[in-house]
Amino acid sequence: MVQLYNLHPFGSQRVVPCKREPAHFCCGRDVLFVASTAASCKVEVFAVRDQGHCDPLGSFATLGPVLRMAHSQAGDYLVTIEEKSKATFLRAYMNWRCMSAGSSRVCVRMVGHKMEESYSETLKEQMSIVEMPLSDPPLCVSCCPVTGDLLVGCKNKLVMFCLKYLVINQNLTVLDFERSLILHVDNLIPAEVAFCARHIAITTELDVLILKLELVEQSADRTEQCARRINTLEKPVDGGPSTHALQLELDEFIICQKPVELLGEESKLCEIPITLESTELPTEDTKRFQVCYLLFRRFTPDQSPFGFCEETKLHSVQLLPVYQTAHEETENKRELLSLFCFFSLPYVGYLYSVGKLVELISTYQYSEKSEQAVLTPQFLHVITSENLQCFTVRCSAAAARDEDPYIDTTVKACPPVALDVCTLRMQLFIGPRAICHFKNHVILLTKADTEDITERRKPTRRMLSRKADGIKSRTNSESEPGWNLYIINTVSTIQLYREMVDYSRTYENVKTESCIHLLSEAHLLVRAAIMDPSSLKSDEKEELLSAFRESCAFLGDCYSRFDTKDYHLALPYYRMSGLSLTEVLERLISEGDEVQTYARGFIFYLTHSLNEDLNEELSKESANKVLQIFYLADPVQLPHILCSPCMKNVCPLTAVKYLQKVEKIMPSVVLTLTKAFMALKMGDLTMYEHEMDSYKETILACGFIGQPKLLRQRKEGIVIPTEFAVHLKEMQPGLLVAAIVALHENSKMELEEADTFFKMLCSNSETTIPQLLVDFWEALLVVCSQEEILQELLLRVTSQYVWRLSTQQLPETKPLKTAEDLINSCNHFGLIFPWVTSIMSVESPSNEDYHEDISKLQSLLCSQSINIASALPVLERLAEAGNVGLTIHVLCKTRLGKYEEAIDELLKRCPDAAVLYAQHELKDDNRAVLWNKLLPELCKRTRLTGKDYPVLISSLKAETLSVVAMELELRDFLSLLPEDGTAAFFLPHLLHCSQRRLLT
Repeated sequence: MVQLYNLHPFGSQRVVPCKREPAHFCCGRDVLFVASTAASCKVEVFAVRDQGHCDPLGSFATLGPVLRMAHSQAGDYLVTIEEKSKATFLRAYMNWRCMSAGSSRVCVRMVGHKMEESYSETLKEQMSIVEMPLSDPPLCVSCCPVTGDLLVGCKNKLVMFCLKYLVINQNLTVLDFERSLILHVDNLIPAEVAFCARHIAITTELDVLILKLELVEQSADRTEQCARRINTLEKPVDGGPSTHALQLELDEFIICQKPVELLGEESKLCEIPITLESTELPTEDTKRFQVCYLLFRRFTPDQSPFGFCEETKLHSVQLLPVYQTAHEETENKRELLSLFCFFSLPYVGYLYSVGKLVELISTYQYSEKSEQAVLTPQFLHVITSENLQCFTVRCSAAAARDEDPYIDTTVKACPPVALDVCTLRMQLFIGPRAICHFKNHVILLTKADTEDITERRKPTRRMLSRKADGIKSRTNSESEPGWNLYIINTVSTIQLYREMVDYSRTYENVKTESCIHLLSEAHLLVRAAIMDPSSLKSDEKEELLSAFRESCAFLGDCYSRFDTKDYHLALPYYRMSGLSLTEVLERLISEGDEVQTYARGFIFYLTHSLNEDLNEELSKESANKVLQIFYLADPVQLPHILCSPCMKNVCPLTAVKYLQKVEKIMPSVVLTLTKAFMALKMGDLTMYEHEMDSYKETILACGFIGQPKLLRQRKEGIVIPTEFAVHLKEMQPGLLVAAIVALHENSKMELEEADTFFKMLCSNSETTIPQLLVDFWEALLVVCSQEEILQELLLRVTSQYVWRLSTQQLPETKPLKTAEDLINSCNHFGLIFPWVTSIMSVESPSNEDYHEDISKLQSLLCSQSINIASALPVLERLAEAGNVGLTIHVLCKTRLGKYEEAIDELLKRCPDAAVLYAQHELKDDNRAVLWNKLLPELCKRTRLTGKDYPVLISSLKAETLSVVAMELELRDFLSLLPEDGTAAFFLPHLLHCSQRRLLT
């Protein structure tokens, strides 16, 4: 792996025209603040233009020499730690931009000071200095880039100030701070702090502690809230040496503690107790926090690749936020996505992810002792005694996975977080001392020793061009020799991306992994720029997105051509590139090369692309080339490849020749069906019939499971039947239905998809149901075992039978199964009851054409499968349809347990079947209905003369009385007989009942 690529991330450099030697400097949105050394207590402000042009904006005096300084983009204020008379002061400079308008008015106020309106009106046109008194001297300071809140590090404590926006009137909003929280940290003197989105990173000389302040719900009990306002979350682990004992040992020995790394929950064991003290005035909106430990790491002085080093100490702690991928939203609407923490030892730097997961991402080894480092979303810039070094970072790779945890799929991919770190550039400078970064600029302070000045003048040491207009302006150069403050313009993302891509070509045939590595770096570079809302302008957005797609295409080429273990990544990268299948083939297939070999990545990409429903048809030449590729590389895939919609234009004769060669080695049903498919395309019906006769119909139906695209394909999400399906519909509809049933039962086709398939196949509208679809439903009922689908199918066939009967519509094709076939093969079609047959025996001849639908419907209702309650609204349409309607109506009432209503209906419309119905339905617990309902009703109706009189008498005498005499006791039987009845009529049944009693 190449560790140093020697690319050119740094462009032009310009000298900042400082009048005095800088002691400290920091950057704002578009400005540079430079605090001079102790000789002059001033801060100079420079406007930084495009390409690093630097124009003085003005300067303002400080209370004393500046020890630390930081700028907050939120609120646009500068905070400093200043020293005067051996005392340190914390000050914030607000509204400093009024200096550029020529105003020299300054007001000084204490933090939290209540401003009179007359006093505050003057704040519009003057700089405001906010003094923030502290009980302990401030040591370090950090501003939150998200909220603008301020964190100050003091001995054994951290003080947090919340940025407040005070609305004075409609035209004036004043910034102020409120001391909101104090974190008491025992036995800790912070050297540096970093603060971002309630995450805090603290470093001492050799320790790093990262915390998160989490909001907790407030207690309703006021007393409890006050009591818990000071909350110690962690106590030291028992068993450790006491402070007194350690002090006695330190008097005589140097104690070097063991190096420790504690992540997540384990970091609570770091033996650093933290106490929270809320200093806000209690209100209903008062926020309460608790501390969550994220990371603790302790180093020892001997943790250096160069052995024991007394100067081993940490520096350059930084929290870097990464936001959601920028689209059209403005910077003010950006949403935090991930957070990263960087800190460094003299020879090693460490980058951790501290967002959703706390983990070490990268370790940076420096060739020389580092002085300072600064982390950006795209690079890590490090200065040593002679170099400005630029390293790659993995923040965008980690953030991409935070944004989309499923990014590593066949659809999309991203270079791994664990990708090896490399150095892009080592730029020679004389005496680099300090560095900071903003936007696309690196600000570098250099100071050469006296003996280095002559060496600096040698042209070989100057690697960057100095622009002609970047003239050094310094009045006291003789008294302060050898220092310079540079603004180094980093090249645009696109320019560096192009250089990386060009450079990667030198490794294509030599070092495969290096080529992929460099292209991955280029990809991450562009991805980081796209995710950074502050650098994404509308004019460069499309250029970046185009470069992103291009980088995906290059990576796809690498994984397709090279023999690498991650060959499968060719597929997601090509998909992300937006290239069509034809365009990819043009990139990878050499013209006229008949013996070209193809790597696994290319075959993997082709296989997956062709097996999916792409809305793309390859040309005849390309399709035939793909056919040849698979015959040589993976002949087993040929039947599946030929069924792809992309291969529609392939030469069927050539395809058959290849299939015949493969069949000799690996015969299969799918291959035979594919040959038959190709024969249909050629119009060779003889060959088609020969292939289809090779297997039984049941085996052929199962063969379609191996490749459903033989029957159906998708175009723009719509199911389209193939020529094969059309031919089967005309010639072998039974095989077609059986095949679709097999596809459904093997989860290859959904029920709704099958509906669409048959409707399109039969050229029916959305509202018309073809008979072939009904045949499919009936066939599916035979094998379906899922209750939910079963009820749906039963309701569908019921609805279709009812629709045909009510509208007198005959099916357009002859049904594949008769009612008798279904009764014999399917449990959901029951035997038709005798009383139903009795009613239908007197049906008019007009129903003969619909006999099958009538029988199927009655058979369904004679079974116990269908849910009658859900089917009732459909069946209501047949209520008045003669005897058919009567049978359906009575069957429904019977299934619902309404036997008396069913008997009334039969006695009213078909009394012949009443007794037959009673014999079949009124059994066991329902037998009482026979004598309580049917017998009295028959006796009542026989008194009335009419056309039904003989029928009623026959039913009463032949069936009903005989059954009742057998079932009831003599006394009960007598009580049922009418008082005005003829004794001769009932006497035989009474005798039979009494004789049965004597016998028993």
